[in-house]
Order: sequence, then structure tokens, then C-alpha cells
Amino acid sequence: MSITVYSKPACVQCTATTRALSARGIEYDLIDLTEDKAAMDLVTELGYRQAPVVVAGDEHWAGFRPDMISRLS
Repeated sequence: MSITVYSKPACVQCTATTRALSARGIEYDLIDLTEDKAAMDLVTELGYRQAPVVVAGDEHWAGFRPDMISRLS
């Protein structure tokens, strides 16, 4: 399953999310929303207005969600 984390600089919840994924050995792609307009458009279309947004297969969520991250491992 492909996992993508859409992030912004200086985002505490983004850092917590990527650290939690890394701690569980889960590979992910990291995309900076401030540098990628298409990614920002995608996140907006999904209905999110805050970072991070995690897309894992057919699931997606926003914010630091340890409960969702633990389901991925």
C-alpha cells in the first residue's frame, strides 16, 4: 500500500505523524503542500484544510492520528 503524507513546514502535527510512521518502520512519501499546488488542490478536494493529511490506499485523514497509524503497521 502506498502512503503519502501531505505536510507543511513548522507543522508540529506533521512532525509527530512522520516520526510515528518512521518509528513503526512504515515507508511513506512526504509532499510539502507549500511547494506543490496540485497536491494542495488534491487535499482541498478531499475536504481538508489542515496538515498533515495522510493518504493510505483508500483511507485518508488529517492531523496526528496515532490510532490510524497503528492500524497501518
